[in-house]
Amino acid sequence: MKGKVIFIGAGPGDPKLLTIKGYEAIKNADTIIYAGSLVNKEVLNHRQKDSKVYNSAQMDLNEIIEIVEREVKNNKIIARVHTGDPSIYGAIGEQIRELKKKDIDFEIIPGVSSVFGSASALELELTIPEVSQTVIITRPEGRTPVPEKESISSLAQHNGTMCIFLGIGMIDKVVEDLKKGYSEDTPIAVVKKATWPDQEIIKGTLNDIAQKVKSAKITKTAMIIVGNVINPGDFNPSKLYDADFKHEYRK
Repeated sequence: MKGKVIFIGAGPGDPKLLTIKGYEAIKNADTIIYAGSLVNKEVLNHRQKDSKVYNSAQMDLNEIIEIVEREVKNNKIIARVHTGDPSIYGAIGEQIRELKKKDIDFEIIPGVSSVFGSASALELELTIPEVSQTVIITRPEGRTPVPEKESISSLAQHNGTMCIFLGIGMIDKVVEDLKKGYSEDTPIAVVKKATWPDQEIIKGTLNDIAQKVKSAKITKTAMIIVGNVINPGDFNPSKLYDADFKHEYRK
């Protein structure tokens, strides 16, 4: 046996949203390093009783890689468990770079992003014909800068469906930037802890959402979704199920 790292997307919160492949990887892992600040610990309930468990919320990159390197040398399988899908703001790029330097094998198991957990909580289709056919996934600039052309105010010019991570703590600035592209009456929703038992939803417009968020005392762990898909009104259906639309599966 040769040791390896398996990056696993644990989903947005509900442990039943863990994929079967992710479930099996955690079940068979010798060592687990999980993002304890966000991952629902219930996804680890089926791990081996003698597996080692580390919470990466208390660690820096070097400490994580040190554990990985030590365990891989002992031919151990390491489950690196991230929240949502690890490819979105999961900081796996920097981990993968280090693994490649050290010639450590790895694979990635995707997960259900909180973007889609939030959409399901809001009972939304993010892409409605003639309303929005584009989904922008982004974050505001904070301690981590963003490229100038990817600022929220720039992206707002597209008027597509925008899903904003890590912005709830600066909701006033986010709304100010969104108004540079969207009209003030554009619908917007905030989903705190999507799919968790204590999930919370707030809806409004760009005019009133900031005050609603402050009144609800939501300061973290929330997704912001803005765009007309939240309240599309009457709209034309897609061609997919149009009786008059012919394609190779429906003559």
